[in-house]
Amino acid sequence: MQTEVRDAIAPQEIERRRNFAIISHPDAGKTTLTEKLLLYGGAIQQAGSVKARRSQRHATSDWMAMEQQRGISITSTVLQFEYQNCLLNLLDTPGHQDFSEDTYRTLAAADNAVMLIDAAKGLETQTRKLFEVCRLRSLPIFTFINKLDRPSMSPLELIDEIERELGLSTYVINWPIGTGDQFQGIFDRQHQQVHLFQKSGDHGTRKATDTIIAANDPRIESLVGENLYHQLQEELEILDSLGPTLDLEAVHRGQMTPVFFGSAMNNFGVELFLKSFLEYGLKPTPHESNKGKIDPTYPEFSGFVFKLQANMDPKHRDRIAFLRVCSGKFEKDMVVNHARTGKTVRLSHPQKLFAQERDTVEVAYPGDVVGLNNPGTFAIGDTVYIGDKLIYPSIPSFSPELFAYLRNADPTKYKNFNKGVTELQEEGAVQILHSTDESKRNPILAAVGQLQFEVVQFRLVNEYGVETYLEALPYSVARWVTGGWDILDKVGRLFNTFVVKDRWERPVLLFKNQWNLDQVKGDHPELELSPIALPPTTEKA
Repeated sequence: MQTEVRDAIAPQEIERRRNFAIISHPDAGKTTLTEKLLLYGGAIQQAGSVKARRSQRHATSDWMAMEQQRGISITSTVLQFEYQNCLLNLLDTPGHQDFSEDTYRTLAAADNAVMLIDAAKGLETQTRKLFEVCRLRSLPIFTFINKLDRPSMSPLELIDEIERELGLSTYVINWPIGTGDQFQGIFDRQHQQVHLFQKSGDHGTRKATDTIIAANDPRIESLVGENLYHQLQEELEILDSLGPTLDLEAVHRGQMTPVFFGSAMNNFGVELFLKSFLEYGLKPTPHESNKGKIDPTYPEFSGFVFKLQANMDPKHRDRIAFLRVCSGKFEKDMVVNHARTGKTVRLSHPQKLFAQERDTVEVAYPGDVVGLNNPGTFAIGDTVYIGDKLIYPSIPSFSPELFAYLRNADPTKYKNFNKGVTELQEEGAVQILHSTDESKRNPILAAVGQLQFEVVQFRLVNEYGVETYLEALPYSVARWVTGGWDILDKVGRLFNTFVVKDRWERPVLLFKNQWNLDQVKGDHPELELSPIALPPTTEKA
């Protein structure tokens, strides 16, 4: 009977869900756009601003103390809200490039991506890198070009840059009327309407007031001015004659991007984007597994852990596993199979997350993200399921570029030091390597960027009460030995190479630079080296 209920309810629930992550270069306005989407979704009544943290409350999605002090997003958070009878799961990702691996893990759980671009700067390095991750997963990409109320590149230039550099076809959903000080509003091509926005004195903390006028209304020219009116007509003529038609199949394959213009800070164009996203965004999608593609309507429950986070609530020292529901129906207290360990686990105390706030979850459906208490049960990439054995692909670790011994400044806090390092490693805050010399017990932090080191030290002090210091190592490239220790033993001594081991006791080679790596590969062609590491269970599966 329970299966019949699932089959009857799940398709309807799947239909109304949308799941997406926002990718951008730092300072493109990602946290601001997130806040405004929550504002229009009714999830918050007043938007926070990362630009004036001293005088305003902190942004909802940036809950970590260090984020609030610096005004940047360091961790990924999950924010769920309803809009027009649809349920949206917004996977907010770090904007800083030092945390791109956390963003990659989050994108593994997303069905759509929103690419946020600063209109003044166009495509930037981090945006390009994250776009490539989206392309690997064939994620639909929706482009929001932000900060049109400031001096910016020409909108036609921006469109051309996306097509030329990313190889994406573009379809413009709305078009700006002027830019910078002359920014008057937006022309909605889909509904043939002009939205004239009024700048309010509340810095965009509340919904914008706009005047909607039909495209053929003769008042438009006098309202926006003769020059802007004729410029708009010329640009729309170019779009209509040279631009492609909207192809939703191409959008869903990640080959065409719908483009939106606006100003998240002043709420210009945010609601138009949200409405269009509900219409064009991909609903929860099938996921590859050891049994082939698993459709969201597959009757048995399954999901995978894409993120771990310790101490979201410092008062309770909690550890949360973020679970993406892939199929079937999640129910509180359900007993599931844990693919990696082969054990059964009761999923008790499930939580719906809204930054630091959480409510108990009774049921959840494909596309939803559920927070689970994690007393060491789950690792990133773990699959849980009911029924026949099911394994979703694990999420790889990428080659770090900075390395340093982490030393405990107070030997009396050895237990807290070890606990902190272990928990931060489990949640993916940083990779931890160890020397093969048993006399050297200090862990080696391996990071993509310097800020990861700072975050680890900051959190060890604030969450575990442990002061630490770093001893930098002169290496910049890491490679995993594909054949393991046996192959490495056959090769013999390697010059200018530091041999260490990862959390699974597998050999990792550290090189000072790319030249050293190329030299070793040339001297030992039989040595297979990989820039990524998959958990051992994935290799066996």
